[in-house]
Amino acid sequence: MFGFLRTAISTRLLRPFTAPQQHQHAAVTDAVRGMKVRSSVKLMCDKCSFVRRRGRLFVVCSSDPKHKQRQG
Repeated sequence: MFGFLRTAISTRLLRPFTAPQQHQHAAVTDAVRGMKVRSSVKLMCDKCSFVRRRGRLFVVCSSDPKHKQRQG
């Protein structure tokens, strides 16, 4: 009747205690940048361009991903 409980307890007793693992994707979020959110967006270089999507004004850049911006 309580076989599942017995197996859960026995596997917990057989396993050595380990500390909770840190998330492995923390380093990935450092490498992936978001975009700047500003009240006034400006073109930063010659390859930046304005794009209107979903009622918002965006700046996208084909040369440097750091130039991505969103107004609002």
